[in-house]
Amino acid sequence: MSYFDKFDQKKQHIGVFDGAWQASGKIVPVVSPIDGEAVAEVVTASSEDCHRVIASAHQAFLKWREVPAPERAEVVRQIGVELRAAKENIAALVTLEMGKTIGESRGEVQEMIDVCDFATGLGRQIGGLTLPSERRAHRLIEQWHPLGPAAVVTAFNFPVAVWSWNTALALVCGDPVIWKPSSNAPLSAIACTAIAAEVLTRSGYPSAVTSLVVGSGRDIGDTLISDPRVPLVSYTGSVPTGRHVGKIVQERFGRPLLELGGNNAVIVTPNADLVMAVQAVFFGAVGTSGQRCTTTRRLIVHQSVKDEILARLKTAYGQVSIGDPRDEAMLMGPLVDRKAVSNMQEALTTIQDQGGRILFGGEILDKQGGCYVTPCVVEATPNMRIVAEETFAPILYVIEYQGDVDTAIAINNDVPQGLSSAVFSNDIMEIERFLGATGSDCGLANVNTGTSGAEIGGAFGGEKETGGGRESGSDAWKAYMRRQTSVINASGNITLAQGIRFDVDA
Repeated sequence: MSYFDKFDQKKQHIGVFDGAWQASGKIVPVVSPIDGEAVAEVVTASSEDCHRVIASAHQAFLKWREVPAPERAEVVRQIGVELRAAKENIAALVTLEMGKTIGESRGEVQEMIDVCDFATGLGRQIGGLTLPSERRAHRLIEQWHPLGPAAVVTAFNFPVAVWSWNTALALVCGDPVIWKPSSNAPLSAIACTAIAAEVLTRSGYPSAVTSLVVGSGRDIGDTLISDPRVPLVSYTGSVPTGRHVGKIVQERFGRPLLELGGNNAVIVTPNADLVMAVQAVFFGAVGTSGQRCTTTRRLIVHQSVKDEILARLKTAYGQVSIGDPRDEAMLMGPLVDRKAVSNMQEALTTIQDQGGRILFGGEILDKQGGCYVTPCVVEATPNMRIVAEETFAPILYVIEYQGDVDTAIAINNDVPQGLSSAVFSNDIMEIERFLGATGSDCGLANVNTGTSGAEIGGAFGGEKETGGGRESGSDAWKAYMRRQTSVINASGNITLAQGIRFDVDA
């Protein structure tokens, strides 16, 4: 029997798991942004619950680290199989809780499945190095060992995918995971935890290898990130909270993995395919109602093609279907809550106060009692203070540039964030300038494709105030392990490095 065979959305759910479902914290409603109605209740974690979960994860680690990596990878493969079977059900929960369109929610669950496939192969690829030793009959090696329980703190906008990026890799590396999801999206977290726990139990491993604490960041989050039994904290969210997390974790010499703000730009040069550029900017700015860390927030467009780009964007924006995200025909659902709607309206006021001009969009829609707005395009200049901030809403700043692509690159880089960037050009010289050492300073730099839609095969993350963390593909697995350098002496004599002599009779 699968988790969803017995799932009742309207019942009271337990938001704490450490091998058993038990919680003693506050009971909180789960409110859907679709219509503003409470759809369920969750019993959250108390401080005592959080301490218990950490202790259980530590005990699970002592056993899990001894399981061979290929066996750990087989568990992750099976979790991926179960996620595939539950894809529609999990996607429906994601849409219900945070308002993402059902098509995007399916894509998010597919990310979970794909990263499980990636991590399964990793189980037979984690390797070290054999390095040349300067001493005869000595072997110098590097190897990787499990690190310990990893806390994974996720945001509302990708309520399950970011958990999977961390969890699939962490489990293969030998680390249990303690998941603190967004309080806006606890139901999908409870479901995914239950699915993973069932796979672990039937495979004969401690189910506390994947545990859960639903609760406030101020109470439960601080308890989790302060505990020395949690050597790694992966946090996805705002820059101010990221600073707080990084400071606490580093003060105890833990390892913070931070995925923070994005203020992503698309550069459109005179040599661009304008149809492709508009399609990419449209999805990048409107997808997930502008609530992605990789959302396209700035369009840096050459003066010579600005008018045509704006005309095409206006046509595209006029075709956005906005409404109940469970309806397959909708391209845009609601913002996550009423505070997000209020923040967007405040940002639009600030934009005008600072000299910006709203070209179209930005209205609040009266639909079903939910949190619906129209996506907005704004004419702006690079020196407007708000342009350097990340407004988590569907607001696109259109910034004109003159001169060569270096001018546009300078505007791209002149913000505190450094996550994602893109250039649209068919000129190889412009492309090489953008990708070179003096080009985009972002962790993601794309050519003729947009800022959103990162693939799981490459390491995901950014620089500057984005935090420097890397998750998902490539060699991101190294963050979840401890590196050990070793020397094996088979010479029969003690020989010191660097030719040092320190002889005694013994």
